[in-house]
Amino acid sequence: MPRVRSPPRGQDGRSAKSQMSASRVLISSSYYWPEGAGSAPYVTGLAEHLSERGHDVVVITGFAHYPDWRPSSHGRLGAAEMHEGVRIVRRWHYVPRTQSAAHRAAYELSLLACGLTALPVRWRPNAVVGTCPSLAGGVVAAAASARYRVPYGLVFQDLMGLAAEQSGVAGGARVAGIVRDVERRLARRATVVGIIAENFRHYLESGGVPGDRIERLRNWTRRIEPDETRQETRRRFGWTPEEFVCLHGGNMGQKQGLDNLLETAALLRGSAVRIALVGDGNDRPRLEREAAARELTNVDFVSLQGPGKWEAVMQAADVLVVNQRASVTDMSLPSKLTSYFASGRSVVAAASAASETAQEIDDAGAGLVVPPGEPEALRDAIFTLKDDPERARRLGASGKEYAETTLSRATALAQYDAFISRLVRGRPSG
Repeated sequence: MPRVRSPPRGQDGRSAKSQMSASRVLISSSYYWPEGAGSAPYVTGLAEHLSERGHDVVVITGFAHYPDWRPSSHGRLGAAEMHEGVRIVRRWHYVPRTQSAAHRAAYELSLLACGLTALPVRWRPNAVVGTCPSLAGGVVAAAASARYRVPYGLVFQDLMGLAAEQSGVAGGARVAGIVRDVERRLARRATVVGIIAENFRHYLESGGVPGDRIERLRNWTRRIEPDETRQETRRRFGWTPEEFVCLHGGNMGQKQGLDNLLETAALLRGSAVRIALVGDGNDRPRLEREAAARELTNVDFVSLQGPGKWEAVMQAADVLVVNQRASVTDMSLPSKLTSYFASGRSVVAAASAASETAQEIDDAGAGLVVPPGEPEALRDAIFTLKDDPERARRLGASGKEYAETTLSRATALAQYDAFISRLVRGRPSG
């Protein structure tokens, strides 16, 4: 296993290692580089940041598969590699093409087996971090904590108990209680718990997690400059200068409830408004078939865009859209909002007023929120911004300022540094 690298020097001549006591940190995650969507960039960013600070970091994970839900193992059962100073140990796991409670259970169990077989033998961490967009990440962290007799912490990107109940996955409601009990038990035993959304706090405290062990951590803005102009991108996709383009980016799954966008597109026929769905997900093939059957010529499906191209396509759009099922309230905070805000484009969200999504957009002053599952309301919000470009500009500027201050990388990683320091000083769970 890797040894601690010679630490880089800071501006004052001291090494990063001397500025922050170096430790051996094991991270368990279902998603990691080279995945560029969802929580993967933030787990990757955390691991690489810790390595830059002089920590010895090992990540145990699977092979890339999100958001297209296609395996990339190519017949391999395992692999090990170094990337940006981080040792990555991968294991094969099952990747479901469709989502149901049974398929999700198989996915989680295979991730659990993958994580347990990847635990280092000749290397002992000082602390373990489990990331929880999946339940397996937390279980592996708890198992590693017991094996090495070191403290573990959890970072909740999503709440799986609520996701099972709210996301609309077939059979999810039947297993929600079991998932909720396991999730809260893992959190109760953790030395410290990080949450990316403030609404997660009540769920965990009501499950017995002491409030003084819960810390707010933010996903930060990740942005590079677009690699082509607005005009070049619009020409590439065949968007005319007269068209008002509404872009929905990221995962296309059950949680997003994207039939609402197809219904909105039907209402927008003949209005020079185009809806672009950019990304991938297990619900995309069905949505494409539905759009074709309804002859929705004002809907485009665009493949996942890499760094530079993603920023360019947001810049080429006029409004950025978030769409969620009505049942989704406090289970997650879409990671796409960080890049949405940074783009300087106004946002329209079809989301529950009680959701973390609505709260974040309101805090940023970045856009309009309308009730989910009401295409007429979404259409009207789009027309509001189309007909009032100055208001759209102000909302976009407010979101960009929020991204540059509250969601800055430096601010977020300082919170993670404090989280790791508290974790390393903690005691192992019982």
